[in-house]
Amino acid sequence: MPIERETHGEVVLLRMNRAPVNALDLELLSDLVSALDGLSGAAPPVVLTAAGRSFSAGVDLRRITGSPVDYTGEFLAALTAAFRAVFQYPAPMIAAINGHAIAGGYVLAAACDQRVLADGGARVGLSELRVGVPFPTEAIEIVRHAVGTSSAAELALGAELYDVPSALRKGFVDEVVPAEQLVETAVRHAQVRWERGPQAYLLAKRQLQHPVWENISRSAATEDAVVRALWSSTDTRDRIQKFMASVSDST
Repeated sequence: MPIERETHGEVVLLRMNRAPVNALDLELLSDLVSALDGLSGAAPPVVLTAAGRSFSAGVDLRRITGSPVDYTGEFLAALTAAFRAVFQYPAPMIAAINGHAIAGGYVLAAACDQRVLADGGARVGLSELRVGVPFPTEAIEIVRHAVGTSSAAELALGAELYDVPSALRKGFVDEVVPAEQLVETAVRHAQVRWERGPQAYLLAKRQLQHPVWENISRSAATEDAVVRALWSSTDTRDRIQKFMASVSDST
């Protein structure tokens, strides 16, 4: 299974494990949603992390271009569902970012209540426009909620990747710790937030999220239809293939 589960006292740790870089595909996203749905009743505090050297390098673009167009529609629906499941989770949700958090990988981290990044060589950012693909409405609104409109614009429109010191300085993550302390630190944060009162925490979380859902309700139906059309277009698939070729040529 691409999502592994372990417990640390009252805290549940969910670990994405899809080698080599935890690229997002239909199965990983569906498994993540199922795992969170299964926890939502009891709603323990959760830490979201990953195996290996990447938290997630973003969408599995090779799977997109190598699959029938119908897969793209299914994938985008699963991607949005995963963003929502993390963002809406009714208890503390902490991202323990063990490595690169790029594109959709960074959105998953942004959907958490707090982001702790392992010190090292990770890169963080939104690279979608570098590839030439659009953002689902939920992705933009979640990132805006996490870092503010100005920083969200820098991430999305600039399409740059930031090293660890820059990501911390710009507020794209909340804390940087030595890699060997990452899980311990994230678990501690989740536990402390949980102990302050689950019901009060949930109410504050929902109150803070109101603008996100208002913007989504106004715009998502129209914008996401355009997103699906663009992701499925021949031009976009060509852009993805050219991007992957350029990355291969540079490595």
